[in-house]
Amino acid sequence: MKKTKYIFLMMIGLGLGLSAVGCSDLEEEPVGLLSPDGFYQTTDDIQLAVNASLTHAINEEIWGRKLSIALLLRSDMVDLASTETRRVEMNTHTISGNNEMVFDPWTRIYLGIAAANDAIAGGEKVEVADEFKNPVIAQAYFARAFYYFHLVRLFGDVPYITEPVTDINASSSLSSTPEAQVYENIISDLQYAEQWLPNTVTSRATPSKAAAKSYLALVYLTLAGTNDNAYFQLAYNKAKEVITNKATYDVDLDPDFQTLFNANKIDASKEPIFALDYNNVEASDNSYDQTAPMTGVRGDDDDQGWSVAVPAMAVYDSFDEDDYRKRVSFQTRATIGGTDVDYTNFTLSGHSNAKNRPYIAKYTRYPGPYARGNKRATSHNYSMIRYAEVLLIAAEAGVEIGAADAVDLLNEVRSRARNGGDSTNGAYVEETIAASTVPADLTSITVADVLEERRIELAFEGKRWYDIKRRQLGNQVFSASGYEGAKPDWNSAEDYDTPIPQDELDRNPNL
Repeated sequence: MKKTKYIFLMMIGLGLGLSAVGCSDLEEEPVGLLSPDGFYQTTDDIQLAVNASLTHAINEEIWGRKLSIALLLRSDMVDLASTETRRVEMNTHTISGNNEMVFDPWTRIYLGIAAANDAIAGGEKVEVADEFKNPVIAQAYFARAFYYFHLVRLFGDVPYITEPVTDINASSSLSSTPEAQVYENIISDLQYAEQWLPNTVTSRATPSKAAAKSYLALVYLTLAGTNDNAYFQLAYNKAKEVITNKATYDVDLDPDFQTLFNANKIDASKEPIFALDYNNVEASDNSYDQTAPMTGVRGDDDDQGWSVAVPAMAVYDSFDEDDYRKRVSFQTRATIGGTDVDYTNFTLSGHSNAKNRPYIAKYTRYPGPYARGNKRATSHNYSMIRYAEVLLIAAEAGVEIGAADAVDLLNEVRSRARNGGDSTNGAYVEETIAASTVPADLTSITVADVLEERRIELAFEGKRWYDIKRRQLGNQVFSASGYEGAKPDWNSAEDYDTPIPQDELDRNPNL
């Protein structure tokens, strides 16, 4: 007889009400409020709540589409080819609190936090030795930190909740927690996770010790801003702990950059440190991804994209022609109506959204099996943090503190790019790209060099907007000399933070 577990997760009263959630491989149904005392009996029960928490991240409202695409559009790397108001606001930095690309991620992130809080509180009630239950509880601490790190970088001051909330009336009057305190809490959660998580995991979608350390390094780098050497030192030290112990944690650069965006191969790669793993399932509650069609060519015979998020031509031109990462990152050919064309003829489809520009290829080229048309519900693993970024965190922080190995850390990333590897052209003909001398090693580096390397290496992975914010680059990158040209609505006094959803402000004046 099949055993089905039910868990009811109550969300804080920020207008979010009640929700039942679970991984796409689990069954779930709301059956009433189950207290930690009544439900949690074993470590499997804790794991169920952890799975429920992390499942929210793969929802369409977070990395399935809304948050991931918003981060692309807010950066200087991706332009908008469609005209929907909610996306126009993201692209032009005229974001209102009524935008669903603000409200939906806010709502969904807090649902993930609620499930993590439930797992933490319930886990404490399980009568099992710490050595067995704490590694599972640590996954919930990691999940909570992961969600709050997104929230604080997006919104600044936000309500910080650490326990399951059972009083809706009381929760509706919560106040925001200062940004600095939110960061302190994130660090505390990651330190707990760092202590208890295992060195290695069977799936990179499961938090590990390396994941906790890598996120700590990124949090410290973010807190360092532009001039805090104490945080730069912490970021460097923590990143180096991962780098020095990469064999222990079973992480390393993948020899072929293309593998990182090949759903058929990435499961075997050592480079992802923490990933959101989609599984070719159109799960209930929109727990699947739609990034491929959002970035795909409209009218392409290969299951037709939607031409929504398309790089400006200047972005494509900014990549060195002989850098293999350009080949992997951009689609320059497509088959439309049976005709093989290059990007100068992508409008052959006749759709108003189609653009004669190179498109993003990282998510459309090798999606693996997918459950819906237009390459939705793919098999992609989206790396939230990977080993190359840890090297670049150490390099950036190292430059700031004068570490002698900073240039070597950056060059390690560049050396992988010279390997070449197996890829396709835009018409999906397999080719092996030979090794090259580009990009060459650098003999010395500045912070600008590291930021540029991050821009190229991590292009279209949801990182660039956060880099722009933490380094306060907006006035520079959104000027007339920027890749997308001047964004006249950009206002550095206001636009680094996302407005809190208006519905939340209407319900709770304390926010």
